[in-house]
Amino acid sequence: MASASPLPIDLSQTVAHTFDVLIVGGGNAALCAAISAARENAKAKILVLESAPQAFRGGNSRHTRNLRYLHKSATSVLTGPYDEDEFWDDLLHVTGGQTNEELARFTLRESTDLGVWMETQGCRFQAPLRGTLNLSRTNAFFLGGGKALMNAYYHTAHKLGVHVAYDAQVQDLIIQDGRFSSAILSTNGSTNETAQEVRAKSVVIAAGGFEANIPWLKEYWGEAADNFIIRGTPYNTGRMLRVLLDSGAKPVGDPRQCHAVAIDARAPKFDGGIVTRLDCVPFGIVVNTHAKRFSDEGEDFWPKRYAIWGRIVAQQPNQIAYSIIDSQAMGKFMPSVFPPIEASSIEELATKLALDPAALADTVAGFNAATRPGTFDPSILDACATHDLTPPKSHWAIPLDTPPFYGYPLRPGITFTYLGVTVNEHAQVIMQNEQAASNIYAAGEVMAGNILGQGYMAGFGMTIGTVFGRIAGREAVQHAID
Repeated sequence: MASASPLPIDLSQTVAHTFDVLIVGGGNAALCAAISAARENAKAKILVLESAPQAFRGGNSRHTRNLRYLHKSATSVLTGPYDEDEFWDDLLHVTGGQTNEELARFTLRESTDLGVWMETQGCRFQAPLRGTLNLSRTNAFFLGGGKALMNAYYHTAHKLGVHVAYDAQVQDLIIQDGRFSSAILSTNGSTNETAQEVRAKSVVIAAGGFEANIPWLKEYWGEAADNFIIRGTPYNTGRMLRVLLDSGAKPVGDPRQCHAVAIDARAPKFDGGIVTRLDCVPFGIVVNTHAKRFSDEGEDFWPKRYAIWGRIVAQQPNQIAYSIIDSQAMGKFMPSVFPPIEASSIEELATKLALDPAALADTVAGFNAATRPGTFDPSILDACATHDLTPPKSHWAIPLDTPPFYGYPLRPGITFTYLGVTVNEHAQVIMQNEQAASNIYAAGEVMAGNILGQGYMAGFGMTIGTVFGRIAGREAVQHAID
């Protein structure tokens, strides 16, 4: 769908009037809030402030492919049911119980109608992808990916009368006694030396986490953060999160926890997106700079475990690792955007990867000796496991013995951080005095830590953003109009 231009808005004149709802952010959660607010009250004055230029609007949502939601039966794009008990068990498994159960279960139940609602807003779904994802029953895939989804949402918001301003970087929020009154912002390229003020009756903060703020990451990770790659937008610097926390919002989540994926080390520092992710890990071994294995590559299905590998690699020397596979694995995972490093022998591959050839050959030989005959099947948790090997490989363990051999360098790829602000079921921000802010709402990554204490499962960030975006928009406009 072609993107529509935003309704004209002269930010220099906004001081002269007050909006009903101000939405800070321009990704999935923000647009869901804008659309929800506009549909709740067609006469409401709604303004979206997107810090990115129009060409890069959409935040991390530009790079998404699917979302997970509760459904009772198969559909044209889903192959079977996904009920609350299974959904909850999956979430409990990846988080290790680090979640607010009441809010999490609320999120799952509120996701029931997401597919239909999204299609109403212009989203189009496609048949599920095949390969390592194993998501055909649980997750719906966007036709055209996240960029197409965001274009559709902006188009719908435009038709509903929502105003959008790009290159609009909010520097501060005026909050007194837990009540918002205005936002102070600047615009890129503006010749106005005076900061601009935008007043609103309520505000929705949907501006993401702080993953693109390397100095902030270094507060918790030290110098290792310099070697992190940021998979998504460079505009998620956490400015609004910092302002909310400094204004008395109650924090939630571990600042060291994040959605962190092992991605190709050759990816750009920012905005490489989903194509930089490597899905080959379950089909071989992963070694560090000492050519030693350090984790179970076959612990569980990839959609439930892929997001732990960024943290695992981050804990290795120099925050780098190498995925080693042979020709048997080629074609069994999503193609990589960068070609693998190829060699006719393990020793030659080690040399090309700047690893010790004897050490890597020893590691591969030890792994091969620990494998046992079995029926290899990537669609199930098969019985191909290692024996008497530390760390073990629990599934899909077959010998690496068929040349040519391939290697991919891995770095931690940070998607979004889990430190955020506490919210309730109305998406209201909870202050440190345990009282809900009267007119401050939050949705998306900035509050995902309420539900994701650790771990991740594919498509669930979009679930959280869509559920709470809809709620935040509806609640914000109701507060403004009442």
